[in-house]
Amino acid sequence: GDSVITVQLTDEDKVEEDVVFYLVFTGSTVQHCTSTRKINPGSLETISPGHDCCETVKVALCASREGHPVLVVAEESFQFIQDEAYDAAQFLASCAGNQQALNFTRFLDRSRPPAADVDFLDEKVALAFRHLKLPAEWNVLGADQSLTEDIPRETLMHFAVRLGLLRLTWFLLQQPGGRGALSIHNNEGATPVSLALERGYQKLHQLLTEEEAKEPDSWSTLSHTVHSGDYSVKHHRGLDVYMLTAEA
Repeated sequence: GDSVITVQLTDEDKVEEDVVFYLVFTGSTVQHCTSTRKINPGSLETISPGHDCCETVKVALCASREGHPVLVVAEESFQFIQDEAYDAAQFLASCAGNQQALNFTRFLDRSRPPAADVDFLDEKVALAFRHLKLPAEWNVLGADQSLTEDIPRETLMHFAVRLGLLRLTWFLLQQPGGRGALSIHNNEGATPVSLALERGYQKLHQLLTEEEAKEPDSWSTLSHTVHSGDYSVKHHRGLDVYMLTAEA
């Protein structure tokens, strides 16, 4: 999801300015309808929806004009695939609270990937997390809610901060248990806040300590979502397009 899709119109489809084009993605259990913006008379742009599973869906390009019936201009297939970022997000989501798994992730810190790789990892994994269907009871601190803040342990927040993953940290802060994770010490006595300070991650430390901290600038162009029952509406601020998702 959140990738840019370009639609090339044929000469006969380049019609009057008052025609509105949109795309309808029909999957096995979910349907998405996205608005488009015109780049020029022959090209449209929109954003791909985050889908609920990996499958090939049917996409219809529709044209709407006030006072006229909606026309299906063209149909095509579109494939949603599972990539490494999605695998990583699923793994991390499943090991919230799992000490053996979280300690295993610390080898990434010892290998210290270059800054450009970290930024790419941050963007892709955080985006994949946004599109995961997390269970209603999911918590950053794991399933065992009987553990108190006094019990030292590794958390997903430690993982994100240790690698300097700004976007993933912001995402986790918004989830149940995210704020609570900030005061938990690991076995070395470090909290996510002290880790950010120790490693010189100023933006990250600011994000964790300022009450009025805003989302990272790098996310300002991404979608803002409003949920209502089986429906959700997204506004992608970068392209100014909207997306309606409905569960069949």
